Amino acid sequence: MKPKTKKIIDRVLTGLIAVIFIGSAFMKFFGSDEALKTAINLGITPSTYIAIGITEIICVILFIIPRTAILGTLLLIAYMGGAIATHLSHSISFVEPVIISALVWMVAFIRFPELSQRILGKV
Repeated sequence: MKPKTKKIIDRVLTGLIAVIFIGSAFMKFFGSDEALKTAINLGITPSTYIAIGITEIICVILFIIPRTAILGTLLLIAYMGGAIATHLSHSISFVEPVIISALVWMVAFIRFPELSQRILGKV
């Protein structure tokens, strides 16, 4: 893959991930009462729901900034792991968080070639 093409794909996918997480965070801050009721049914208090939104914003900011992108990537992957676990424990479809997590991993492999080299054993 050409470096220019790789850079374009990286930026587009990074932007897509940022939009997904920022949108999710803003839904936690300004979302509907229905979303809050769903969270309460999952055992999440309104203050915890807002804290989760703040966590999403912090993680995505770290993900976007090149200097902290690896830390942001790891935090987003961990966050999605928690989302998957929550969905599984409440018998909710976990397909959406798995797809988002896979997208974050895909961007990580594109942005950080050393990551794919270590995980896939390439030299």
